[in-house]
Amino acid sequence: MIPHPAEPRQHLRRYLGTQWRRLLKIAGTASATLAVAFLGLTPMGCYLSRAAYEEARILARRQPIPRLVARESTEPALRAKLALVLEARQFAVDSLRLKAEESFTTFSQLDRDTLVLVVSAAYPDRLERKTWWFPVVGRFPYKGFFDFTEARRTAEALSAEGYDVTVGPASAFSTLGWFNDPLVSTTVKADSVTLVNTVLHELLHTTFFAKGQVSFNESFATFVGGRGAEHFFRARGDSALLRRAQDDWHDDLLLGAFWERTAKEIDSVFATLPDSARTPRIAARDTVYTRARRRLVDSVGPQLRTYPAGWVERVPLNNAVLMSRRVYAERLDRFDSVYTAAGGDIREAIRRVIAAHRDSVRTTEKTRKAGN
Repeated sequence: MIPHPAEPRQHLRRYLGTQWRRLLKIAGTASATLAVAFLGLTPMGCYLSRAAYEEARILARRQPIPRLVARESTEPALRAKLALVLEARQFAVDSLRLKAEESFTTFSQLDRDTLVLVVSAAYPDRLERKTWWFPVVGRFPYKGFFDFTEARRTAEALSAEGYDVTVGPASAFSTLGWFNDPLVSTTVKADSVTLVNTVLHELLHTTFFAKGQVSFNESFATFVGGRGAEHFFRARGDSALLRRAQDDWHDDLLLGAFWERTAKEIDSVFATLPDSARTPRIAARDTVYTRARRRLVDSVGPQLRTYPAGWVERVPLNNAVLMSRRVYAERLDRFDSVYTAAGGDIREAIRRVIAAHRDSVRTTEKTRKAGN
């Protein structure tokens, strides 16, 4: 399967590459001979070796951002973007009380326009994503490739096996504190609103990350990046970029509701058919996607403010696409309701969401212990 055209705002297309960034742990738990054999002779070993090599290259190119901003020889457009990153980082710390640690203090210039291609797949007859197993860290519902030819080859093989597949670029990543992640040139090329959104999104991950709850984590970060960017540009007195940030969040909410409704409709038709009825289930979900496309074109599309003309006709609709989008946009309205209840105070909304989640975890744990 050939990768579909990238969405216009790729700040929602991030790759949490923890599986290959923990590669060093493998060496600590296996003999050198076995490790070399694994890394050099098996498909997974080759994949991890390539990832570790590319990560090492990125880390080796790190330069302190403040030094680049102060340097006269730094290209003016790059200097302006890097200065904006530092400003957004400080805003996250001072105004949102996010933990920045060492994130976004260094910059790496890459020699390519795309950081990594991410392949995701799903079963066509149920809303379930295919997962890949990695040593030490377990299973993940996506696989990232620095080798783009291999990414396309993998996507084509999955499609031939009958999976729904989606392929897209990731321009940024977070290792959740495992490394001092540099800002990379593929991220800096984004527009100013997207760049600020990305900084706030990733720093939310640094501040809070619920174990085993990918959709909650990413959707929470989408909320913080979206609403946080509004507050950043408002505080900066930049009315033009404030309007753009508001338009971005408007579209995030609108599309989040679209993906949510579509998923519920597919769940409903699947519930009427037995698991063994693969062909009827696929036909039923195709009918849902046909209706969803009409809704996207006729109703949702005219309301979008930041997407180019024709996007609603081009975006693929299948289970892999649906589930990948929902990871970053699951019930965004719930986070926004907390924001509204907090009187539009984004810092207080963040605090309330984190507190409510921790309370829920404690309650669940007490119930589990009582049941035992």
